[in-house]
Amino acid sequence: MKATIIAEDFAGMRAQGAGLAEKADLEWDFCPVRIKPFWSRFPARYWPSPLRRVDPIRIPEDTGLIICIGGTGGVIGRAVAQREGLPVVQIQNPRMPVGKFDLVIANTHDGISGDNVLISRNALHPVTPQKLDLARSKWEGRLKQDERPLLSVLIGGANGRFTLGPAEAEKIAEGIIAFTMRNAMQAVLTPSRRTDPEAVAIFRERLEPHGIAVLTGSGDDNPYMGMLACADMIAVTTDSVSMISEAAATSASVMILPLPGRSSRISRFVKTLESAGRVKWFDPDQPPWETAPLDDTPLVAREMRRRLKL
Repeated sequence: MKATIIAEDFAGMRAQGAGLAEKADLEWDFCPVRIKPFWSRFPARYWPSPLRRVDPIRIPEDTGLIICIGGTGGVIGRAVAQREGLPVVQIQNPRMPVGKFDLVIANTHDGISGDNVLISRNALHPVTPQKLDLARSKWEGRLKQDERPLLSVLIGGANGRFTLGPAEAEKIAEGIIAFTMRNAMQAVLTPSRRTDPEAVAIFRERLEPHGIAVLTGSGDDNPYMGMLACADMIAVTTDSVSMISEAAATSASVMILPLPGRSSRISRFVKTLESAGRVKWFDPDQPPWETAPLDDTPLVAREMRRRLKL
């Protein structure tokens, strides 16, 4: 069976839909939601005739399931499912009655419940042990300079709730340098598409003289999966639930890099993983600790198949 994923074209949303589909053994196709300019001013749940407020959504003929993500994706995905007569699964809090969907998969920090609601501690994602093994074989020789343990640093960006500019980059860089020196570790850092270019320049200026590479790339040259796979420890900025969730799916100890700002939702998420012993806040003196991969995606994928009889 094929699932069509409907969401705004953000990497994190695409990853959540792909992760659910792949771990449910479904083929998938992605249809991005592109909002017509005037209607981007208003929440999608208030749009009349929502399919007329976005560019046309055409799904493959062999689609058997709609997976939608986020508030806008939920409105459009539900409308497409109604038009096509297909079941629809919503990822994240839809900010509308959950009964409008066949199934809703939310996170603990979303604070919603219902007979058709499944709860995952982490954001859904496509990281698997098999993908990590493949990435390790490809990237280990490129990422590790010697036999010292590797710290992988994953950097997000400002998102309306948190700030990550040059000043924050300076502070993070100082912490990373101190961490590697105190723990006799090597490190590598990668920014995301949201990272301020000025912050990336600061990271290069401060870290590269200490032998810490700042890597970018796309497609087969994207170091991200390799950095997850090869890390003994991972440091990830607090702005990204998706990156934290993917880091938690590895066997590495995961530290959260704080940023100025506040999000009660992300705070609840981090506390959930803290209580499971999976993450700790970044500290230059923090040694690795015993931990295990945490990923609820396969569990909710199996339960989705069972409930929808896929």
